[in-house]
Amino acid sequence: MPAVPFQYMLGSFKRRRLTMIITMGGFALVIFVYTAVLMMSHGVEKTLATGGSEQNVVVSRKSSQGEISSIIDGDAVNVILTLPQIAKDANGRTLATAEPVVVINLYKKDDGGMSNVTIRGVDETAFKVRAHVKITDGKMFAPGSRDIVVGKAVNSGFAGTSIGERIKIANDYWTIVGVMSAEGSAFESEIWGDSKQLQAAFNRQNTISTMTFRMTDQASIDEIKKAFESDRRLVQYEPKTEIKFYKEQSELLAAFLKALGTAVTFIFSFGAIIGAVITMYTAVANRTTEIGTLRALGFRRRSVLFSFLIESVFLALIGGAGGVALAAFLQFFSISTINFNSFAELSFAFSLSPEIIINAMFFSVFMGVFGGFFPSIRAARLKIVDALRNE
Repeated sequence: MPAVPFQYMLGSFKRRRLTMIITMGGFALVIFVYTAVLMMSHGVEKTLATGGSEQNVVVSRKSSQGEISSIIDGDAVNVILTLPQIAKDANGRTLATAEPVVVINLYKKDDGGMSNVTIRGVDETAFKVRAHVKITDGKMFAPGSRDIVVGKAVNSGFAGTSIGERIKIANDYWTIVGVMSAEGSAFESEIWGDSKQLQAAFNRQNTISTMTFRMTDQASIDEIKKAFESDRRLVQYEPKTEIKFYKEQSELLAAFLKALGTAVTFIFSFGAIIGAVITMYTAVANRTTEIGTLRALGFRRRSVLFSFLIESVFLALIGGAGGVALAAFLQFFSISTINFNSFAELSFAFSLSPEIIINAMFFSVFMGVFGGFFPSIRAARLKIVDALRNE
């Protein structure tokens, strides 16, 4: 079966340049939306996952949906601190941090609306367990004080969060003394203060929300799980690696973004496919005589069919590549939304990955095949005599 020469298809593109560009633009728009949505979902997962380490373990109450709904009493904290699997620093101090986590309302800078912000009670050990969290401006709060440090995203996104300003927390005013960064992780969307002061302010006595500790090099998460299951004082709590814990925190929001984006893309894709169908039907109508000539020269119906189908897929691939390239610029932007698990504002950046690019290009091919299929069938079914008489 002789194939239709590539030069013939290329010449077709040049003759119908305008309609081809419009069709490719339609494909590019759909793929831009599709890629942007996947980048949002991946950005949420990446933001929460980068806040964790495989060497750190987060303990929360079983069946809790997040840190806000988890409660660990002081007696359980003392039992956990005796586990031999917890690493110690050079001074022999246990690398563990017991953290109360609450949310407060602050006003956003962009629209003046109110949103929830997470406040985490910590001590100096929290900065050893999470070494990627650094004070980049100002200073660390003094232990026992009602000073706080705010994450970069809080500092840039909420009013009244500059160093020296005061925030009302639980009927008292706390002074901002520093700004922290955390390599783009979710901790940049939080406020950190002294854990004892936070427990007292919210009347939580000795209860905390979660506990995070560093494992020794010899320990494993399976070994720690067995230790919890074998101790009746700890069976109601569940240890997970920090990465797994925060990844689970992103699942609900990421799934919602994917579902919403898929629905929007599905609607948009109809427009692109219709555009491709019109373009290819127009190409068939304008090239009826050419098709008759090709058939008279010995090219079979299947060759004509594949020729038009390849043209459609080629248009979709070019448009898809343009859409992905355009969406790649979104990596320079960050947005924020409410995390459904923490009920607090989460700032994250769009994130592109090889998997997203592959998915986008496969979707482009699908639209190209679907949009070009019926016009290709029409071209292949033209009779030689009728096609040549068309002129």
